[in-house]
Amino acid sequence: MSETKGEQQGMSRDHVASPRETPVSSAEEALRKRHAARARSACDRVRAACRYAGVEEDRAHVVPVPTEAAAKAANALRLSAEALTAFAGSAPDPAADARHARNVSAAAVLAARIARSHDAGELSEAAYGAALKASQAAGEAAGREGLGRKEALNTEAEATEAAAVAAAGAAGWM
Repeated sequence: MSETKGEQQGMSRDHVASPRETPVSSAEEALRKRHAARARSACDRVRAACRYAGVEEDRAHVVPVPTEAAAKAANALRLSAEALTAFAGSAPDPAADARHARNVSAAAVLAARIARSHDAGELSEAAYGAALKASQAAGEAAGREGLGRKEALNTEAEATEAAAVAAAGAAGWM
């Protein structure tokens, strides 16, 4: 008979904790909520900017290496949705959660660039600039220095995300 190493040591597989069963600190949960809120906000910006540009979610436009605006927008929509889904499929991990938020924010920059191309006015330029700043701040929060845990970087990412939402609204994208 073949036994696993855990069963040989007196543990059955029934007693091995899955990632979702491992204890999670309230601090990690709180950070997850913050990163997830930022990711949802950025995802809303992606959808709004794509809608403004006349691009709806369409699997036909999703391609491995997009070159046309519609394909880039479709990929941005797909990437942002995948990043949000990743939160549900894992235990809280501030570094990973911050990376998911960063990925959605990066997709929002692409969507903002596409929306800006449909209206090169001052408000669209400001919305694109705000999206870029939000993405950079999200990258800093997720980066080596912060790893999703540094309060100052998370606060800055939240502030720049709020500014990006306001700018997108002023541009008429949301």
